[in-house]
Amino acid sequence: MPKELWINLPVKDLKKAKEFYAALEFSFHPRHEKSDEVAGLIIGDHKVLVMLFPESAFKSFTRNELADTKQGTEVLLSIDAQSKEEVDEMIQKARQAGGAIFAEPSEHGFMYGAGFADLDGHRWNVLYMDMSQVPQA
Repeated sequence: MPKELWINLPVKDLKKAKEFYAALEFSFHPRHEKSDEVAGLIIGDHKVLVMLFPESAFKSFTRNELADTKQGTEVLLSIDAQSKEEVDEMIQKARQAGGAIFAEPSEHGFMYGAGFADLDGHRWNVLYMDMSQVPQA
């Protein structure tokens, strides 16, 4: 069984992508801090890595054309928040950093969430789940 998961995303401008995620207060893997060729975002307690690669490098790995994020969604990355306020803060930071909000914060039963697209159109969900309100089976 694999021990780690790395998610790889293509970006048009690595420097701008790093600035965007820094504005959202994402953590960066120290191994890539000074690199002009890759950035690693560290996500969550399990330290999932979201690797950002310039489009040309990404295409060389996949040997395939890139998805046009203006025409469709290739993936929806979902991250948890510890409160409704944290969801609101993340969406506000994304908006201020130049991201596009595709779903304003709203209630969905026991979940409160919103969605933003980064500078390259990759879509992220931010969700707070009130586990005390989860329907019991």
